[in-house]
Parts: sequence; structure tokens; C-alpha cells
Amino acid sequence: MIPASQVARVQNAIPFWLSLSLVPLAYIGATQGGWALALLPVTAWGLFILLDAITGENTENADLETTESQLFWYRLITLIWFPIQFAVIFGTIWYAAQAEHLNLLEKIVLFFGVGVISGTVGINYSHELMHQKNKLERWLADLLLATVMYGHFRSEHLLVHHRYVATPRDAVTARYNEGFHRFFPRVLWECYASAFEAERAMLARKGLPWWHLSNPFWRYWVLQAGCLALALWLGGWAGVALFLYQGFIAVWQLELVNYIEHYGLTRRHLGEGKYEHVLPRHSWNSARAASNWILINLQRHSDHHYKPDRRFPLLQNHDQTEAPQLPYGYPVMTLAAMIPPLWRRVMNPRVRAWRRQYYPDIDDWQPYAKGLNPQPR
Repeated sequence: MIPASQVARVQNAIPFWLSLSLVPLAYIGATQGGWALALLPVTAWGLFILLDAITGENTENADLETTESQLFWYRLITLIWFPIQFAVIFGTIWYAAQAEHLNLLEKIVLFFGVGVISGTVGINYSHELMHQKNKLERWLADLLLATVMYGHFRSEHLLVHHRYVATPRDAVTARYNEGFHRFFPRVLWECYASAFEAERAMLARKGLPWWHLSNPFWRYWVLQAGCLALALWLGGWAGVALFLYQGFIAVWQLELVNYIEHYGLTRRHLGEGKYEHVLPRHSWNSARAASNWILINLQRHSDHHYKPDRRFPLLQNHDQTEAPQLPYGYPVMTLAAMIPPLWRRVMNPRVRAWRRQYYPDIDDWQPYAKGLNPQPR
């Protein structure tokens, strides 16, 4: 007999395996073409928007005394995802290269859907994996990021973003009134540069040059070159183009999420380049149940930044007294972010309310919009 407690753990973990439902949709789209190609992106956004409306919010918190062994069925989906994503991306490149029933437009739509998988799921899982101390998990994070040509994200996220989040020194903390279409090209360059500089500085402190083989950028470059070579072998130059396109779509989704997670928020500047500790109030939180399933609790972002070493099943929900709340889950909010006037209408009043709630002594926030630090009265 399987112990009841183990059965309960498996049952509780099953919703976080919903990402697997996207894989057959990629197969159906590739083999059928036409309107079937819309199934994957429509499901990724539309279905989970609908499920969020049906399931509502989940504010229950897991027991923080839960052991690693008790999290096995949660962790397993992140551990097996790389070979699944690898097969989807490169199998679809091989198939599309010889699929006479797919025209150019259909291939573009098909690889938009592949990018939805590698972005919504793959980069998100790599984010969970890169935060772990286990070498296997960190390697899996690097492999997943190589499939979207964004290996430097690990260095940028761990060495820059978590250290400087909600300050002008963090590129991916969107400024108040900064539209996504300005934010996106800015972070593509700034994050790469800041990630490289962070690794260079770490090596310099050890008395080593940036080109030392211990620089993880060598690993990023080699893995990405291997992916490009495989795409070329499987699909020719068209395969390379489709591979880069799905990677761009994946990165676009990542940066959409980065945009909404900290929009307009800032930590108090304490002087001499120092800031208050990161608190739940410095990230937007969402308790929507269904989108937290597909995103493995990424929307409990307030707790992730407060306690970055917590695995996703243990992330705690923070209510409106502790953290600012998004009005909807990420699927709705990312769509809103693509329409800056709508985004500002929804979010700017919430940012101003957040300022009044947590920093009533600061009345001039203009310096922050210019990359400076707001000062108290």
C-alpha cells in the first residue's frame, strides 16, 4: 500500500505538470497546419486566463518544514523538462524543413508556438533550477537557456537582478511610466552588459582576467553555438532562422514577465549607494491559482525575492498588507503590458497607492524616473 501522505503529495503536485499539455499541441499544429497552429498560443494564454477566472485565488501556504524528499514530485517536472524541450525545438525544426504542407507563414506561426513553450515554460523552469545549489540543476538551467540563446540570463539574474532589484541599478526593474516597447530593447543590451561585467568583476577579485576559462560565458557561448550548429544540420539556414525566431519569442515573454514583476517599485535609498533590504513589498504578487500552476508559483514573486533559496512549492503568498497585488494573473497582465496606455491606466494608480502606503515621507519620485534615487522630505 502506498502511504496516504505520499498519494496526497502526488495529487498536490499534479497541477504543476500542466506544462506537458502544451507539447502535443505543438505536434498537432506541425502535422495538421492551418488553424491547428493557433491551438498552442491560444491555450497558453486564453485557457489559463479562463482557468484563472474559474479557479480564483489560492492563498494557502505550504509548510516550510517540508523536506526535499517530500518535494520530489514537484521537482521532477523541472528535471525532465530539458529533454522534452530539446525534442520539441529540434524535432520541429527537422520536421518543418521537409514539411511540404506548411507554407512560410504557417512555419512562422508554428515556431511562435514553440517559443511559447520555451519561454513560458522553459525559461521559467531554468529560473527555478539556476537558484539551486545542485550542479545538475544548474547545468539543466544553462542547457535550457542555450536553447533560446539567452545563457547570460543566469549571471544577470543571480548576480545583478537579485542584488539590485527595485533600484536604478537593476535594468529589469521597469521605471514608472516606462512602456514595454521602450523597456524591451533597453534590457536586451543592458542585461547582457551588466551580466558580463558582474562575471568580469568576480574574476578580477580573484586576480583573473575575463577570458579565464572559469568565466561561465564560455559555457554559454559553446552551448549556444552547439544549438545553432544542430539547427543548421537539421534544417539548413531556414532551420537556424526558425531556431533564432523561437528564441526571440521566448525572450520576449521572459522580459514581459520581468516588466510586470517590479514595475514602478523601488527600495528606499539609505545613502552611500546602499538600499534597504529586499522585502515582499518590492515585487508585485498574484495569487491566481491556474497561472501559478503553469508558472510553478512564479507569481508569488514577492516571496521569491524575499527568500530566493525557497523552492517553488514552498513559496509563500503575501497579502495586500505585505505586498502589492496585481489585479489579474500574468497571462492578462502581459497582454495589457503590450498596450502601454492600457497598462498605465491599470497600473499607475496602483503604483501611486503603493508609494503612499509604504513611503509616505517621499513626495518627489521624479529622480527615480531618471535613474536616480528619490529622497525623503
